[in-house]
Amino acid sequence: MDLSRIRNFSIIAHIDHGKSTLADRLLQVTHAVSEREAREQLLDDMDLERERGITIKASAVTVMYSPEDGGEPYMLNFIDTPGHVDFSYEVSRALKACEGAILVVDATQGVEAQTVVNAYLAVGQNLEIIPVLNKIDLPSARPDDIAMEIEQVLGFDAEDCLHVSAKSGIGVAGLLEAVIRRLPPPREPVVDQTRALIFDAVYDDYRGVIVYIRMFDGRLRVGDKVRMMGLERSYLVTELGKYTPKPTRVQELGPGETGYLIAAIRNLADVRVGDTITLERDPASEPLEGYQPPNQMVFCDFYPATTEKKGNDFEQLREAVEKLSLNDSSFTFQAVHSEALGFGFRCGFLGLLHMDIVQERLEREGGVEVVQTAPTVTYKVRVRGKEGVIEEMEVHNPADLPDAANIVEISEPICQVEIMTPNQYVGDLMKLCMDRRGVYKSQTMVGDTRQMLTFEIPLAEIIYDFYDKLKGMTSGYGTMDYEVVRFSADKLVKVDVLINAEKVEALSLICHRDRAEQRGRHLLIKLRKEIPRHQFEIPLQAAIGGKIIARETIKGFRKDVTAKCYGGDFTRKRKLLEKQKEGKKRMKNVGSVNIPQEAFMAVLDTGEE
Repeated sequence: MDLSRIRNFSIIAHIDHGKSTLADRLLQVTHAVSEREAREQLLDDMDLERERGITIKASAVTVMYSPEDGGEPYMLNFIDTPGHVDFSYEVSRALKACEGAILVVDATQGVEAQTVVNAYLAVGQNLEIIPVLNKIDLPSARPDDIAMEIEQVLGFDAEDCLHVSAKSGIGVAGLLEAVIRRLPPPREPVVDQTRALIFDAVYDDYRGVIVYIRMFDGRLRVGDKVRMMGLERSYLVTELGKYTPKPTRVQELGPGETGYLIAAIRNLADVRVGDTITLERDPASEPLEGYQPPNQMVFCDFYPATTEKKGNDFEQLREAVEKLSLNDSSFTFQAVHSEALGFGFRCGFLGLLHMDIVQERLEREGGVEVVQTAPTVTYKVRVRGKEGVIEEMEVHNPADLPDAANIVEISEPICQVEIMTPNQYVGDLMKLCMDRRGVYKSQTMVGDTRQMLTFEIPLAEIIYDFYDKLKGMTSGYGTMDYEVVRFSADKLVKVDVLINAEKVEALSLICHRDRAEQRGRHLLIKLRKEIPRHQFEIPLQAAIGGKIIARETIKGFRKDVTAKCYGGDFTRKRKLLEKQKEGKKRMKNVGSVNIPQEAFMAVLDTGEE
């Protein structure tokens, strides 16, 4: 097709601002789906996406649109992207395959934290952006005020904002005309050889790996032998197609087009997102610019949820994890062993929502119940090695921290956090950020009623309940976005937890030295409530190195062994009590403490009231 009649664009926005609904409406207006086939969240085909009302995976669709002036039809390739901060990696991949973006802003809520981040992502890729005000038909809509907000915060002209309602279809036809008029066509091919960028890949049980590609130079045809330039593997193309939104086979893909490729690829590890596909018989000399690999920042352990450590439960969990990794290449896993929980997997995630989604998909799609340990972040540790040489290592689990005597310094990830909030909550949020070791950076007015606060806060202070507390403090009106900007050394120590004088590595944590005693004491109080009483006394201790910094005790059950001794000499009772005392001492040495799942989650509680 003529390049001038192709438009590639993404739909980007904050959560719940109407991306998926707008995508549904575009499909209807271009007659890609009939009235009978139309339904809400058409492109969100995962059960979890439909239940939670969020987009997790970006979806690429090709539609044909005939302009109002009656000219030749245009090919529109658009990608509906996720809005949550954990999936911004999906957004950046989608933008790489486009020349433009539709930035959707809710006409009732205005510019939010992810709106700013996604706009900057698109500007960083040199994309043409069309700002769109959605939900203009709601009674509380303030389109003129929000248009001025967009101009003030993002720098787009308020007059360029299009007014639409994705729900009712108002202004959607005008938006398509603007896409044709304002977004640039794909660039002309710069080399004669074929080059296509892989921007996503999913695994299908029957067809193997389905590779989503964007053509930049040359053509691909069914039957071509192609080579992945990064991994240097070759495959024979058995099927090419586009999603319209149903899979539709085509014989070839030309420059500027997006589509999917199937070539009997059996393993998702054989495909690298960001790699360049070229022809085996006439390969390109230079690959296209790819992507940075995803950077996992949150780690936790998954173990089979069973009281007896059965091997088959672990095998079932292994199958579920391996199968899920075929469809989600952005989380990592490796086998680990814990004295308390048996065999399991240490997994790395892009963020806390990503971790939550993976756990739920494991339980649903894999049919396994999992016990999850407290999430931790990546630490960079400088240690003194042999002959005094300083080495740097990454630690994802407090249990892996080397001997404190050899540690020179521990660095933790620092996030730049941007918070959008109504004016009346600024003071409370500043106190929350300061309590989490935050460093104030800037404060910007967004319209007359809201402000944007910028802080630098350690990731470890954010990952558990920071977002929940922010939402609670601002009555649900506050939004946040965070990005890891650097690693910074601080006074960090490992707090070990000893139960009945034995270390339980799954309960250990890394925290700031000034807060270690408070966190340790609070953790022990929680554990005392969660661990059931046994027939012997259980000491709970928190320690840094060899120094105990806090202690709690779970009292043992006391059976009344003298109940049957009525009357007679007191020495009979004393003999029975001494015998009981010896038995308890022996039981304390050989008895094992049962630790419930709730106790492992107690590590998450920061001790704030």
